[in-house]
Amino acid sequence: MENKKTKLTISGTAKKSIENIELAKTKSKNSVIIEKQTNKFPSRGGSFRPGGVKPKSSSTFNKGAPAKSNFTPKSAPITSDFERRKLAEQRATKRLKGDNQNKDKKTLKSGVKKRETKLTVSRALSDEIEARERSLASVKRARLKENKNLSKEEVKESLKPVKRDINIPETITVRELANRMAEQSSNVIKYLFGMGVTVTINQSLAADTAEFLVKEFGHNPIREEKAEEIIQKIKASRTENLKNRPPIVTVMGHVDHGKTSVLDVLRSANVVSGEFGGITQHIGAYQIESQSNKLTFIDTPGHAAFTEMRARGSKLTDVVVLVVAADDGVKPQTVESIKHAKAAKVPIVVAINKCDLPEADPQKIKNQLLEHELIAEDLSGDTLMVEISAKTKLNLEKLVEAIILQAEILDLKTDFESKATGIVLESKIDIGRGPVATIIVTTGTLKKGDFFVSGLRWGKVRAIIDDKGKNINEALPSTPVEILGINGAAKSGDDFIVLDNEKEAKTLSENRAQESKEVKNPLTFATQDSAFSNNSAEELNLIIKSDVHGSSEAIKNAISQIKHDEVKPKIILSDIGMVTETDVTLAKASNAALIAFNVKPSKEAKKLAENENIKISSYNIIYEVLDFIKQKMSGLLTPDVKETIVGTAEILEIFKVSGAGKVAGSKITEGEITSNSDVRIIRDGAIIYTGKVETLFREKNQVKQVSNGQECGITVKDYMDFQKNDTIEAFNVTSTERSI
Repeated sequence: MENKKTKLTISGTAKKSIENIELAKTKSKNSVIIEKQTNKFPSRGGSFRPGGVKPKSSSTFNKGAPAKSNFTPKSAPITSDFERRKLAEQRATKRLKGDNQNKDKKTLKSGVKKRETKLTVSRALSDEIEARERSLASVKRARLKENKNLSKEEVKESLKPVKRDINIPETITVRELANRMAEQSSNVIKYLFGMGVTVTINQSLAADTAEFLVKEFGHNPIREEKAEEIIQKIKASRTENLKNRPPIVTVMGHVDHGKTSVLDVLRSANVVSGEFGGITQHIGAYQIESQSNKLTFIDTPGHAAFTEMRARGSKLTDVVVLVVAADDGVKPQTVESIKHAKAAKVPIVVAINKCDLPEADPQKIKNQLLEHELIAEDLSGDTLMVEISAKTKLNLEKLVEAIILQAEILDLKTDFESKATGIVLESKIDIGRGPVATIIVTTGTLKKGDFFVSGLRWGKVRAIIDDKGKNINEALPSTPVEILGINGAAKSGDDFIVLDNEKEAKTLSENRAQESKEVKNPLTFATQDSAFSNNSAEELNLIIKSDVHGSSEAIKNAISQIKHDEVKPKIILSDIGMVTETDVTLAKASNAALIAFNVKPSKEAKKLAENENIKISSYNIIYEVLDFIKQKMSGLLTPDVKETIVGTAEILEIFKVSGAGKVAGSKITEGEITSNSDVRIIRDGAIIYTGKVETLFREKNQVKQVSNGQECGITVKDYMDFQKNDTIEAFNVTSTERSI
């Protein structure tokens, strides 16, 4: 077939449409150049290759031939045909652009020009493009058919919700539970609301409720272990590498029987001189070495207020040394110490002190101890008793030998290689060092850098200080040390446990804190006993700041023992550390007595207290604190009022006297009435007025006193409504201050 030149004529409407397309394409990012001049149409038999090869054209436009319009704008067939071609042009543009972007670098370097990808009217109108469009459409239809042919089981499997294992602690907030289930918090709240439970997003849920919700949402609940259960597992996971450890010895007894003095001699120190009032108010822990044996001693206070400290010492100890003064005998705190030791099932070694005094009677002490089932060896018993003197160092070596002997019988062993555990003896907040905890390592080896948990606190061991004030890198079992690095003041008596990393320590501490919230009753909540008690009792608000936790604990326990029907103490704040501005502000707002025990106020707090006229009561001895509190409570008691009748008069006549008003002419029937007596007017057995005598008259003369049997005239201040046969009763009132 011969190629013939073809002349293409485009109407005005079609031409305008092409120009609009050209303008729109030019403005867009991927512009398409439409050649309106002479172009070559591809032959019908030609093929279009998507690889970018330029198809050959066999027909051309006549150059410079004007375009003549052979149809009107209203010609429908031509318009629809053009729209069809325009759509083909747009589709082809997208395809050509995609093909051009997918070319690799080798193809581009082979000489293929970018101009070859330009869309022309001839290409847009070619059958190859239409064929290309048909092939791509067929691919889409095939894919759609494939998707429709998917099995229902596969569709269900793809839409099936994910079942998760949800860890549930003792308490969990709605937000946290929703996050763990990968559910919206609103859905959880709606579900609870449908059950008749109104909650917020931050509301805490109990473990049982959370477990029910997890099951309802299609997940698998897993109850987390309690903090105490985790701790017990840690303590139980010990190796069999057991070694002998030094014994922990607690020195107990009555106040001023010489406990600290005995320790002073053993460790060649002078601690007593540093104690206020000559009494121990803190738990002290020391380690000494005698006869190649290490001994750890715990010194406990003997004052009645420090019962908790003595109980804590007895639970921690291996051997109890009971110090009894030979000149004083068995006292209340001695008996209490014996009870603590027996409750802890700890052997007792009795040290009869002050045997150097002339009035000392050791045999008397042994006889008194028989009443408490402590029988000396010389009396066919099994209790070791040593007669000593801390002053003259009499038999102190025998005392040490007795302790070592008792420890050998116990055969004390522990694991040195495992993670350390211990007991907090005392805690304080030190200026410059922060929170400091005094602990005794009971198991394992404590190392610098270990992460630990103590009660509700956690931290990292940043420094280890022994009883001599030296920094050490590790602490072996039965060693008393100070620990720095805790995130707050620890509580005396809390356990001390080393964990693997910071995350475990922090998580365990948070779990403990959450569990404690559930069981703790705030002090502001009324108990069953207080709900039915007399609510009219006066309250003495107290703010107590102390140096260590043990002292704070002892003061609170001692205050709780002060009881009275009309007034009671109320501790609104008890904390350790110096007195701050916040404490002063709280004392003013609550009208509370501010007590500083073994601490000083800061400069800012002292200045604020002076400006606000708030007194800071500082004390160093615990019984002085208790005396101060009793005195303050006594000031709130109403005084005892006693009334005494001193005289009685009967009104016989009523007189009017110029300048004096009405005067009651009376006769004294009992006692006497003075010019300044308090009187009451009684009519028909009822008191109608109470006041004071204004004047007394005897025969028109003023007198100071009228006795029994005499007649007189009486005027009462601010009262003139006298009647015959009224009784005037004179009385005296005396008030007596009360104390607790």
